[in-house]
Amino acid sequence: MDTTYMKERDILPLLLSMAIPMMLSMLINSLYNIVDGIFVARMGEDAMMAISLVYPVQNLLHSIAVGFGVGTNAVIALHLGSGKYNRASCAAAQGILLNALHGLIFMISGMLFIGSFLKMFTDNPVIINYGIRYAVIVLGFSMIQTIGITFEKIFQSVGRMVTSMISLGGSCLINILLDPLMIFGMGPFPAMGIDGAAWATGIGQASGLLIYLLACRITPLNLRFDASSFRPQPYLWRQLYAIGIPATLNMALPSILISVLNSMLAAISETSVLILGIYYKLQSFLYLPANGVIQGMRPIMSYNFGARESLRVQKIYRTALGIILLILLSGTLLCLCIPDKLMSLFTDNPAIIGDGAKAIHIICIGFAVSSISVTSEGTLEAMGKGMHSLMISCLRYVVLILPLAFVLSRFLSSDGVWHAFWITEFITAFIAYGLFYRQYQSMASSGI
Repeated sequence: MDTTYMKERDILPLLLSMAIPMMLSMLINSLYNIVDGIFVARMGEDAMMAISLVYPVQNLLHSIAVGFGVGTNAVIALHLGSGKYNRASCAAAQGILLNALHGLIFMISGMLFIGSFLKMFTDNPVIINYGIRYAVIVLGFSMIQTIGITFEKIFQSVGRMVTSMISLGGSCLINILLDPLMIFGMGPFPAMGIDGAAWATGIGQASGLLIYLLACRITPLNLRFDASSFRPQPYLWRQLYAIGIPATLNMALPSILISVLNSMLAAISETSVLILGIYYKLQSFLYLPANGVIQGMRPIMSYNFGARESLRVQKIYRTALGIILLILLSGTLLCLCIPDKLMSLFTDNPAIIGDGAKAIHIICIGFAVSSISVTSEGTLEAMGKGMHSLMISCLRYVVLILPLAFVLSRFLSSDGVWHAFWITEFITAFIAYGLFYRQYQSMASSGI
């Protein structure tokens, strides 16, 4: 099991070799989010509103799966870096087992409470009906999604980024292809409307898991899976959850943010709620590729931290920060130059396009500086400092933005909510870099 290249190769080419496949798959994933929204929007504003309200629930499930997967990824890479190969294999097996359980619990609880959740935000029976139908089908694939994401993180932890790219890209492309066929009824498929959008999502996720299983069969992982590795191992659970719980909360906080902001904006206008939903579809085109860089960086960072290579840890951080900054600067230029064209992908209502373009103009002020927070979060997770990473997320998604949005909305209406985004990013970036720098200094001074 030769993974020593993670501490020997030049950092930029190594990071690019790990990050580019993930960035490409994240770009396809973000394209799916946009195309999916475009097709649903063709069914009318009620359907788009339903999807926007269900999005936090979907994001919460994804957050649980990815957050625990991040813990699995980091523990595997840390043990590989320190030469404990058997423990790395056991960590992978325990990650699969526990994340499958998470998916089962979420599926049952989500189906029980989705109706009550939707009624918190609207009393429109059409929107509620659409939302329940969509959510129940998507939630039925919860275990498939959580297991698939765990395999994604396992493959990434051993440097198999191309397989992750093929799986993520393949599942998204299948989803994109099935969307119009199943929503509007083409070829052998009947017109299923919003149910078709949900089935396309679930089938895409199942396809991604199948690709990982086939890859394991064709080219086995450099990890050993046997009956003993799947037996309960509490000492590994502690490690997995110590990183996985903060990472899950990091991922879940945007869902909480969106739900609370939806409540604030619903008191102003349903149009503002719709604009927020469209914005989150659009911003995924930037932050998902940035997350691809983090996914490529994380196993390298964990490996070098486990191998006590402090200088490489600092260089990896700076290199990843530079790449993410370029991505978010590009997004800022797009949002400043063509915000109306971006909004018109989802609606032809002039009022929504105009108000949405203004919202995007305001929010994008904070894109570039958020690169510091994004990079610091991922780095601290990779170093096993999950609580420090969680502190950054709490600032971005709860502690700063929600009070700011509440106060500013009293004076500036919905514009106040949009201004809260960029103000929060500037304050958080300053604190995030301080947290990373303190941890790095502590690591360097202790001789690690």
